[in-house]
Amino acid sequence: MGLDPGLRRLALGTLLAAYPGPVPPDWAVELLGDGLAGHTLFGTNVHDPAQLAASTAALRAGRPDVIVAIDEEGGDVTRLAHATGSPYPGNAALGAVDDPDLTRAVYAAIGAELAALGLTLDLAPTVDVNTADENPVIGTRSFGADPGRVAVHSAAAVVGLQSTGVAACAKHFPGHGATVADSHHELPTVDVSPAVLRERDLPPFAAVIDAGVRAVMTAHIRVPALTGDGPATFSRAVLHDLLRAEYGFTGAVVTDALEMQGAALAAGGVGPAAVRALAAGADLLCVGARVDAELVERVAAEVVAAIGDGRLDRARVEEAAGRTAALAAWTRPADAPAPVVDGLGYAAALRAVRVEGDLPGPGVPLVVQVHATSTVAEGRVPWGLGPHLAAGVEQASAVAGETDPARLRRLAGARPVVLVGRHLHRLPGARELVEALAAAHPVTVVEMGWPGGWRPAGARAFVATFGASHANGRAAAHVLGLTD
Repeated sequence: MGLDPGLRRLALGTLLAAYPGPVPPDWAVELLGDGLAGHTLFGTNVHDPAQLAASTAALRAGRPDVIVAIDEEGGDVTRLAHATGSPYPGNAALGAVDDPDLTRAVYAAIGAELAALGLTLDLAPTVDVNTADENPVIGTRSFGADPGRVAVHSAAAVVGLQSTGVAACAKHFPGHGATVADSHHELPTVDVSPAVLRERDLPPFAAVIDAGVRAVMTAHIRVPALTGDGPATFSRAVLHDLLRAEYGFTGAVVTDALEMQGAALAAGGVGPAAVRALAAGADLLCVGARVDAELVERVAAEVVAAIGDGRLDRARVEEAAGRTAALAAWTRPADAPAPVVDGLGYAAALRAVRVEGDLPGPGVPLVVQVHATSTVAEGRVPWGLGPHLAAGVEQASAVAGETDPARLRRLAGARPVVLVGRHLHRLPGARELVEALAAAHPVTVVEMGWPGGWRPAGARAFVATFGASHANGRAAAHVLGLTD
């Protein structure tokens, strides 16, 4: 016997799916007609602006009020510019500049581009307070380590983005900044009291709620004092008692991707995770990136079954679908398009660059880029100084823990070395490589990740860009005098 059509439609109205490739397949459009709330687009869905606009138009033909979501944070997390790197610096750089008007302008520019391409929900900004230097998944996605500064810039980002008619989704509630594990791969634990959360992690969420943010994303993190053994995504104490009752949020609660191990492992699969998230108070469920029609139907069937066997109250699912529909209805064309400021992102990135020590004098250095992996959130996006270097500037690559510093010294000869890395302080073998090279050779270190507290012994200068976007790379090359 098939699913009850009304209950199936109700369940679909809480789901944010995804599809592969640059053209929406028939099933992705047909499910929208059946009630699916929408789709999240990833880098694999984006080839160029014309193609993307055609894709969102095709989705809108399936359902005029479809939610078309994307992770466009600027900085290290970009989908629109995944082939080149973002033309905007990310949150860490904006926090370093500490000009809320600039933050508002950058997010308005991002929102204007999304709106023009038919996207309606930006899964941004990240409002986590990055209090752990070793955090493997937040880092430069955060406005910083100070709750007050993060709160001010988070609110500015929301106002700028939503001024374009694109809904903002602040993440990751109740705060992913103190973790030293990646919830894509495991369930991180933040073992602190609710009082610590209120003082350290929650001020930015209070600020964005006051600023009118339309959506808040849950974190797949465990806070034992509130969530017990499960993630916040499955915790009514977090999503209802804290977020709604205490902080007064009335918009849509969006889950982080349920395919992530921090949720799927805890629940025993994506379907059971969807049921637990809805029961806890979530409204719009991000299924994940690897989605097909079969998975969407399986999750919908699990929700319908849970209504039937009492795990879910039908009224709770109706409430979730209603909030999701209200989010879709809010998105609209802006009254006036945000002004496009030519070079805004590059100028902002330049203001963020911080130099400690003495930059190398005249002469062409050897630029060495240390290999670094990317997180699931970032994806494989080009980074570094390479695209911005003047003719005649030689580049080399190194692998921390494998490359012999003596080889780099021989390669450099009489030239100084500019060594470029990301999160060098937590990359195994990187400290040893940098300091061994600097002990016998003039070295300038360019840190394009979270700068942390470590500074390489012996280095002549330390340059922090607070991000690895295209804009950050261009700014660093300019400061070092390596551009044409």
